[in-house]
Amino acid sequence: MVIDFGREICGILPTSEAREWLVTNGIGGFASGTIAGLLTRRYHGLLIAALNPPLDRTLLTTKLEESVQYGTEIYPLSTNRWVDRTVKPQGYKQIERFFLEGTVPVWRYACGDAILEKRIWMQQGENTTYVHYQLHRATQPLTLTFKAFINYRDYHGNTSGKGWRMETAAIAHGLQVSAHPEAVPFYLFCRGATLTPTHDWYYGFDLAIERTRGLSDLEDHLHIATFEATLYPGQSLTFVTSTETAPNLDGETALRSQRNYEQRIFDCWRLDRVKQVETSPAWIRQLVLAADQFIVSRPPSGKTIIAGYPWFSDWGRDTMISLSGLTLATGRVEIARSILYTFAQYVDRGMLPNRFPDAGIIPEYNTVDATLWYFVAIFDYYNATDDHDVIENLFPMLTEIIDWHCRGTRYNIHLDSADGLLYAGEPGTQLTWMDAKIGDWVVTPRIGKPIEINALWYNALRIIAKFARRIGKPYREYDAMAERVLARFERFWNPDTGYCFDVLDTANGNDAALRPNQIFAVSLPESPLTQNQQKGVVDACSRSLLTSYGLRSLDPHHPNYHGHYAGDPLHRDGAYHQGTVWGWLIGAYAIAHYRVYGDSTKAREFLEPMANHLRAQGLGSLSEIFDGDAPMMPHGCIAQAWTVAEVLRAWMTIG
Repeated sequence: MVIDFGREICGILPTSEAREWLVTNGIGGFASGTIAGLLTRRYHGLLIAALNPPLDRTLLTTKLEESVQYGTEIYPLSTNRWVDRTVKPQGYKQIERFFLEGTVPVWRYACGDAILEKRIWMQQGENTTYVHYQLHRATQPLTLTFKAFINYRDYHGNTSGKGWRMETAAIAHGLQVSAHPEAVPFYLFCRGATLTPTHDWYYGFDLAIERTRGLSDLEDHLHIATFEATLYPGQSLTFVTSTETAPNLDGETALRSQRNYEQRIFDCWRLDRVKQVETSPAWIRQLVLAADQFIVSRPPSGKTIIAGYPWFSDWGRDTMISLSGLTLATGRVEIARSILYTFAQYVDRGMLPNRFPDAGIIPEYNTVDATLWYFVAIFDYYNATDDHDVIENLFPMLTEIIDWHCRGTRYNIHLDSADGLLYAGEPGTQLTWMDAKIGDWVVTPRIGKPIEINALWYNALRIIAKFARRIGKPYREYDAMAERVLARFERFWNPDTGYCFDVLDTANGNDAALRPNQIFAVSLPESPLTQNQQKGVVDACSRSLLTSYGLRSLDPHHPNYHGHYAGDPLHRDGAYHQGTVWGWLIGAYAIAHYRVYGDSTKAREFLEPMANHLRAQGLGSLSEIFDGDAPMMPHGCIAQAWTVAEVLRAWMTIG
């Protein structure tokens, strides 16, 4: 198993609370926590339900406070840190082993000579979480008792429980909870256990990671019921929490269903990539399962991609960048097709939405690159499937997108008639992926002609010309526009530095800062740079931006460089694109390096440090960002779609 720890990790609180697990349900809901069982984030919980899939995510069931009586001894299994920083109980000391079984986290608690196993997973397509206990080994019966802690708040929020009374009602095998009159009811079930209702707020759970993020670090949770059951060796017990009135309460069949689901994911990959599957290491197989966690349904019948757990929704930019790695590299072309059609419904004034807000239904269109990445995603899909129907159906929309960009659309996005390059931006907006904004301060505005935007524009023109040829449509105008971009792209080359300007024609002239955006002028399907220029770009990134986990967002020698991502939102967002390492960039870098040097073994070596990172923060997945300075500690989302996607895509492409 890729993720498998003993007491050397589990029994030491600083290491076991730093490693987090994640399970998802395919509609935007999830459950997450730490190996230790300690709450360290506001986003930790057993059931964070997507009440309006894939959004409106709401913390319903927080945790189970378990203890066991075995013989005359009582062993706590749970762990909490309180407002005064005391840790009580200290159940992490009973964890003999923790491992991932696919994506299912498994704990083995040692209580004397008894071993109690616990597994957590979610039902695909439902806001339903299972906690399954099995007495794996014992010489006498074991009594398991657990308190169920609940809440009802937006997953970004924070709860003070004083004066809040929730209503409950007894149901078969469990309890119905109504947090307030307008709330969606949810349910707690445990067939085979005795249930004792209660209503007792526990105040002052300490959330250590929120404190490091400069956010509120205390929270209250409600003890709503206590369950108790006696298990004999080999017996099992399943706790179920759900927004469904009648979920499957049989833990054994539900677990088989989850295992079969994950096996089908492997089967799709194996059928599509037989030789690569046979030679791929175990950590790549784990990433194939991780890839599925980001793919969710978007009603009424489409698919989309959650940008990252625990706090991102579905973003247009992240979705298009991630599509190839999450779906095509894993053999799930039908999902790729669904995503392409889903987002086609939201094209407006030649633009794809940047993101779908957690609250509200109106998408936000403040992005210049999401729409251009859409062309690349369609191109990758077509190369993988030869699906002419998709090209025929989407072609009119693609021509309209090109037309809007030529004549101008939102945020001063327009074609500059003087050189055929794409200009974007106006004061107060952030349109590229370097999009940090604090109040009115746009940290990296990049107003002008960003290099990756024009590399994408060049590729979009080449792609639509190829599509036009395939389906018998006029293409010469697109070829001519692409040739003009190619001729004028030389403006990006900076002979004084031996690499490219980051942005042309800013209010202060051409921006010569060394940033990773130029790597896409090498890694995209069509490069507008000469071979010598491509080598110069790769070498410059190798010297100054490359780290074990991705590329720095700014040259360390630049006066605005920040080597650590930490502190309150002001300090964190100020460093977000000013030196912080982005994991997703390692994919484009590895592909660019392979194109320049032609050494597949060496190119894949740049990806291999991620194998160790799978065991470091978000277990079995890859983080969003890392410090620019060694030892490049991970930060941001514990599981980021485009990091997973780009590592998978690069591994498959280079292989």
